[in-house]
Formats: sequence, structure tokens, C-alpha cells
Amino acid sequence: MDGYTTPVDYLYISENYTDNFSLYDLQEECEQTLNGSEYFLPTIYFLIFFTGFVGNLLVILVVGNKKRGGRLVDTFVVNLALADLVFVLTLPLWAISAMKKNYWNFGQFSNFLCKMSSYMIAVNRFSNIFFLTCMSVDRYLAVVKLMDSRYLRSSLCIRATCLAVWASSLVLGIPSLVYRKVEKDGNFCTEDQSSPFFLGISLVMALLTFIFPVFIIMLCYGTIIMHLNKHCAAAGNPRAEARRKHSLKMVLCIIVAFVVSWLPYNVFKSITVILRLADVETSCEVNSQLKNGLIISCCLAFLNSCVNPAIYFFLDHHFRRRAEMISNVHACPLVFQLYEIGKSQIPLSCF
Repeated sequence: MDGYTTPVDYLYISENYTDNFSLYDLQEECEQTLNGSEYFLPTIYFLIFFTGFVGNLLVILVVGNKKRGGRLVDTFVVNLALADLVFVLTLPLWAISAMKKNYWNFGQFSNFLCKMSSYMIAVNRFSNIFFLTCMSVDRYLAVVKLMDSRYLRSSLCIRATCLAVWASSLVLGIPSLVYRKVEKDGNFCTEDQSSPFFLGISLVMALLTFIFPVFIIMLCYGTIIMHLNKHCAAAGNPRAEARRKHSLKMVLCIIVAFVVSWLPYNVFKSITVILRLADVETSCEVNSQLKNGLIISCCLAFLNSCVNPAIYFFLDHHFRRRAEMISNVHACPLVFQLYEIGKSQIPLSCF
């Protein structure tokens, strides 16, 4: 992937993508990949594509359909779903490439598709994390600093924030257009990994787009949890206690989904880039383990684009109620009727 844009190289985590992160050009006998990767990678990519496309499109339709009285955080939810939707649209290209053992052959449009799909993934990577961070800050302001954050949580301010996120993401993704291209006799969509500066930027961006956002998210939700423990418990009634527990459940799901999805990939990516920057010679076995680790962890990271809609459906009664209303008009409501079995009617949180 591109070592600069999103955790950048996560973009092309197939065979030759990870080869770009190898410390040395491996000899043919050293180039080992997961057995059957040309079968299970396309399957995983297509599954993520279909579930992510349907799920995020549903989020956009459901949340965006509420014309009046919508929550301000819904603006972030819609934009986050849009970023994930754009991302999953690139997966069929990578799935087809994986089926061809990473050959990138799309005729006269090969180089254009290589650059644009890489750019779209890079933009998604930045916007996704930025919107998650914005949602965390918004929740913090709504729960802990409600009376002091009226301007920051105004509709105008939140829309301006969304525009700033998209603008910064579009700019930060530009290196994908510059460094990504079809190489090696026009067979592979790769990037330039020979520049120490490029690798250094790649490492810095990986840290800034994971460590820093996770720190902010943990700080915001940690403060929220302490606030809810103090004020909801002080209410001294079962309903307030139930709302507190539902809030903690939602917080836990958001944090766990984000960290579990992206931590393994960022660990493997950082190790690989650091070893290359330090010019450390590694064995064939280590290179193979790093490559396979990147492949597996990349698939896990991709899954994050499918998780958020499921979290909204099962833990957000506002989203579920609006989805049910739309389904009664446009689709079969069977899934909602089935879900009614065991569904809790208690509000999710104090906010």
C-alpha cells in the first residue's frame, strides 16, 4: 500500500503489496504466501464488499432519512458510513487481482484504476479515523460538557468539521496518486518503497492515524464512563442504572471493534517499516511471517467497514426504530420481527 496515505499500505496487502515492505527482494524460493490465498482472499474481499455495501447504504438511508429532530451525532454517522461505502467499492478490484495471484491487468485503465483505488482507500482510511475521533469528542461534549459546548455542537459547527475532515483526507491521500502505479511489466499495482523519506512518512502516518486517535477515543470514553458512573448511579433508580449499562456496552463495542480491527495490522506494518528503515537483514522465515501477518491483519482491518452498521442496529434503538419504519415501506420487515424476540426497550444511555 502506499506507505504514506492510509496506514497506507493496507491498501495493497496482497502478495506484491507486502513484498514492497520486505527488507530485501526475496529469492524465488523464499517467496511463500498463505496456501490458498488466491481463493480465500477474494472470498473475504467480496463478502466484505457485499455486507459493507448493504450495511453502510442502509445506514445512510436510515439516518439520512430523518429530516427533523435528528441527533447531531447522526451527521458524523452518515459521513462515516459514506467513507466506508466508498472504501468497499474498491474491493472487487483487489479481489479480482488476488484471484489472478496479484496480477493487476485491467487493460488500458490499469494504471488509472491502480492510482484511483489506492487513493480512495487512502482517503477512506483518514476520514474513517477522523470521523470516529470526532464522534468520540462529540459524545464527550454531549455527556460531560453539555452546557459549555452549545456552539461546538451546533449544526453549523459539526457540518464545518465534516467538511474539514473530508478536505484533509483528500489532501493526505494525494501521495497515493503520486507513488502508486502499475509496474513490473504492467502486471502489479505497486508503490515506490526505495525512499527512506517515504518510509519515514509512512511510519509517522501509521502512528498518527492509529495511536493518536485511539488515545483521544480512550480519553473521551474514559471520561464519559466516569461521568456516567457518578451521575447515573447517583440517580438511584433502576432505569438510570440500566441506561448506564447500555451506554457502557455501546462504548465497549465501539472501542473494541476499532482497536481489534486495526491494532494487528498497524503492529505488523510498523515492525516491517522499522526493519526496512534500519536496514536490518532478516531471514526468509521472518519475511514470510511478516508478509502473512500483513495479509491476515489487513483482512481483519477491512472488516471494520462492516462492523459499524451491525453495532448501530443491535445497540442503537434510535437507528433500529428508523430502520424498521423504512423497511415497513420499502422492504420486508421480517428481520425486525425476528429481532423483536429478546429486544430490550430500555434506552441506551444517559445521552
